Amino acid sequence: TARAIADQAGLKAADLLTGDELAALSEAELATRLKTVSVFARTMPEQKLRIVQALKANREIVAMTGDGVNDAPSLKAAHIGIAMGGRGTDVAREASSIVLLDDDFGSIVKAVQLGRRIYDNLRKAMGFIFAVHVPIAGLALLPLPFGLPILFGPVHIALLEMVIDPVCSLVFEAERDEEDIMRRKPRDPDAPMFGGPLIAWSLIQGGLAFLLVAGIYITALNRGMPVTEVRALTFFSLVLSIVALIFANRSLSGSLFSTLVRPNGVLLKVLLAVAAMLAATLLWPWATLLLRFGPLHRSDLALSVGAGFALLILLEIAKPFWRRLQPA
Repeated sequence: TARAIADQAGLKAADLLTGDELAALSEAELATRLKTVSVFARTMPEQKLRIVQALKANREIVAMTGDGVNDAPSLKAAHIGIAMGGRGTDVAREASSIVLLDDDFGSIVKAVQLGRRIYDNLRKAMGFIFAVHVPIAGLALLPLPFGLPILFGPVHIALLEMVIDPVCSLVFEAERDEEDIMRRKPRDPDAPMFGGPLIAWSLIQGGLAFLLVAGIYITALNRGMPVTEVRALTFFSLVLSIVALIFANRSLSGSLFSTLVRPNGVLLKVLLAVAAMLAATLLWPWATLLLRFGPLHRSDLALSVGAGFALLILLEIAKPFWRRLQPA
């Protein structure tokens, strides 16, 4: 019966182990057999517990499903115990980490998919917030050692944070699943969420944004542009570079095209708010005076937009090389 059910479920049942056979195995022999066995039949509750413990000893991540009182020890011993919420006993539900309210095993797949999406979005938000502060800090410090005009005051930083904070807390939270989310291999549970490769990628993103905007700032000064206009041009270029960083971090595994076609209503609202903020800083005299901005010409605006696009293209070119450095 177990072999027939396994075949219908798509499990390879060539090597099947019964409870009587399991009872005759030592712990070492059981650990060896578990490398090939995928189906067990006629097992007692204490034997289920042995299987769970042996799998854990082999450094496997173990999930256990059950609904009866006798399943409680195994549910508790597994890394993830999953109990039936409808027909499961109270003991089984208390011993489990997850309770399936609909008693549908398909919900386990949905939970895995949701967990991977949440994990992805957390990493995207962390990578973005680390990257975006590199050019902000760099541009705030750059004028000091070279005696250049100070670019940003507290009001400019406050405006930038009004863009960054909603992106981290709302935009990336609303990101949908990536196309390959259920085709990936399980990640190493000991791997840090924000590890060396992602930190390096964030530094590369932020470093490129800083070099691009700093180049615009220094070039504008060298051409004799008034300081107020230089400040406005640099601020606009920085904000549009931040927008480029948002799009670059929307996907860690997909292409730019897949990122653009994947809808995100919150992102659209944030982009409209950013556009309204930039327009206000140019067209509202009180805001222009507060920020000490000078007038910008069409060529200046085109340069800022071009800088954002250039940064996005550079990051998309570099992203495949970064992916190759990721652990398998």
